[in-house]
Amino acid sequence: MTQAPTDLSHIAPRDQAEILAQALPYIRKFHGKTLVIKYGGNAMTDPALQQDFAEDIVLLKLVGMNPIVVHGGGPQIDSALARIGKKGTFIQGMRVTDEETMDVVEWVLGGEVQQDIVGLINAVGGKAVGLTGRDGAMIRARKLKLMDKDDPTKEHDIGQVGEIVSIDPSVVKALQDDAFIPVISPIGFGENNESYNINADLVASKLAEVLKAEKLMLLTNIRGVLDKAGNLLTDLTARRIDELVADGTISGGMLPKIAGALDAAKSGVNAVHIVDGRVPHAMLLEILSDQAYGTMIRSH
Repeated sequence: MTQAPTDLSHIAPRDQAEILAQALPYIRKFHGKTLVIKYGGNAMTDPALQQDFAEDIVLLKLVGMNPIVVHGGGPQIDSALARIGKKGTFIQGMRVTDEETMDVVEWVLGGEVQQDIVGLINAVGGKAVGLTGRDGAMIRARKLKLMDKDDPTKEHDIGQVGEIVSIDPSVVKALQDDAFIPVISPIGFGENNESYNINADLVASKLAEVLKAEKLMLLTNIRGVLDKAGNLLTDLTARRIDELVADGTISGGMLPKIAGALDAAKSGVNAVHIVDGRVPHAMLLEILSDQAYGTMIRSH
């Protein structure tokens, strides 16, 4: 079901034109550029925000940018596991993925969640295509060795959780060139054709690096990176991030997000943004205005 367009009758036509004109420099600047967007959090589960997200993606494509969506699906995986009487377990923010859990992850991410996103984008006039890391031999992976954060000699076995060996983006480039919007599930494959569940933030970050993307945007459930007093840090450098990790300000589930973002910034992605996905049209506001709706990360 598509929503009716937002009523803008309270905004004078001249003001509407002014708003559009202000977006022009940004449209010109990012025309033809690749944007990798990690889609997760409330933006992914709230119907009104889902609609906003789909509209934003289609608008960016229509004005000449190349958005690529990488999605997570933690809550959806948890509810699917609950339906079969299994409870998700986590070690240091990473999901323990045995063989049965991996089967669930594949059908939830590569099926249900991915096709929902493809459908949302297509319903508002885009042409989205769903992929997993198997398609076009895109994401080669190996078993992740998770060392204990307190005892570096101890290794945790978290099952079929993968780390990326390499990404071949040729299938993504072919789709982009053909006016399609790729929607990617973070599932990789190993040398014996086994499947691996990979952190979606890391897939988005690595893909942004390989594609030399203009921007990497991580939609999340928080305002961005906050200091100990709860204030938003709108601009972070590599050195400042190291300090925040060392003093425990950045911890838990934020660690892989930040690590991937920092790698991308150091590897040539011009700007990495951790964006509050609970703000309607946060992505458009971040790209087409100079307002900060989250944290921007720079390599230096």
